[in-house]
Amino acid sequence: MNRRAPSSWFITLLLAAFMLVACIVVFLVGDTIVRLPRQAQELYGPPSSNLSITQLYRLSAQLVWSQDRLRAPLDPIALEQEFTLELGESTGSLISRLSEQGLIQDAALFRDYLIYTGLDTQLQAGDYKLSAAMSSVEIAQNLLDATPADVQVTILPGWRMEEVAESLPTTGLSITPEEFLNAVQTRPAGFSFSGEAKSMEGYLLPFIYQVPREATVFELLNTIAVTFEEQVTDEIRGGFQQQGLSLEEAVILASIVQREAVIPDEQPLIASVLLNRIAIGMRLETDPTVQYALGYNTAQNTWWTNPLSLNDLAFNSPYNTYVSGGLPPGPISNPSVSAIRAVAFPEQSPYYFFRTTCDNSGRHNFAITFDEHLANACP
Repeated sequence: MNRRAPSSWFITLLLAAFMLVACIVVFLVGDTIVRLPRQAQELYGPPSSNLSITQLYRLSAQLVWSQDRLRAPLDPIALEQEFTLELGESTGSLISRLSEQGLIQDAALFRDYLIYTGLDTQLQAGDYKLSAAMSSVEIAQNLLDATPADVQVTILPGWRMEEVAESLPTTGLSITPEEFLNAVQTRPAGFSFSGEAKSMEGYLLPFIYQVPREATVFELLNTIAVTFEEQVTDEIRGGFQQQGLSLEEAVILASIVQREAVIPDEQPLIASVLLNRIAIGMRLETDPTVQYALGYNTAQNTWWTNPLSLNDLAFNSPYNTYVSGGLPPGPISNPSVSAIRAVAFPEQSPYYFFRTTCDNSGRHNFAITFDEHLANACP
């Protein structure tokens, strides 16, 4: 039996249906492709202005279709690890090391993200703390800022608390000098030097402190206080007892030793002189106590007036050991551990006087009698 060939109208209808489906597919796919850059921008921000049209569409497609791998962490419970981006390191080397250390899921996708955003030219060399608990996007953003999470606060030996306060704006902390000075007027509770109605002057132990950038003034002072307790050991405290000194008296004396001794190895001998004077009821008569009493010298732009005049030596203050007997009422600086040890374990000497040598070395000549002391004066 002969079959009849399809009529022309049927073929026409079939072709029309096929064309309609094709148009619909092209429309839908085309619309999706057109929308990709907009979707990528909503997810990752504006693209780099350096991308060509071809790159824009290709990278947008990659990032949109792979967003789960790019925006989800590799290991949500992973710990932080140290990561250093070396100066001049290539993007390829960086990505390889991130992958080797298990920090990113897909090296190629991470590269696409960097190129799309333009971050491949903005990464900063430095030390970072990264984690596989961070998404690839978060890791890339972190690598734009090498600012460390911790900062260093350096307290130099012999500084008074105002000088410590003045140094804070350069540390990266948000603590203002005024805030610091208000806080140190009261000693924190729970430490061996607590309980005194005095400031923390003398107990701001010279040291290089590592503290979180977001640390409050009270967290900073707690760190300093803990360090003081650790560094001023039971052995040192036992030395204070042998000298007949309380902790407070020892720190006051150490604060004077710190300012008097330019050369650290002279600290035990200078401590000996001061202890000898105390033992016979002689006034200490030390210049740094006068300098502390005078306060800031605007003409010299310093907290430590030098030289001192005869009028300065007569300045009426309980801190001025030329006019007041015994120890001043509080420390006049923040002494180092070596100055504190010098008071705990002073040299045994017969000296009651010392004065600076004439060779500008910072060393001192020591004397038993006042006449010998006068003879040590520079010509």
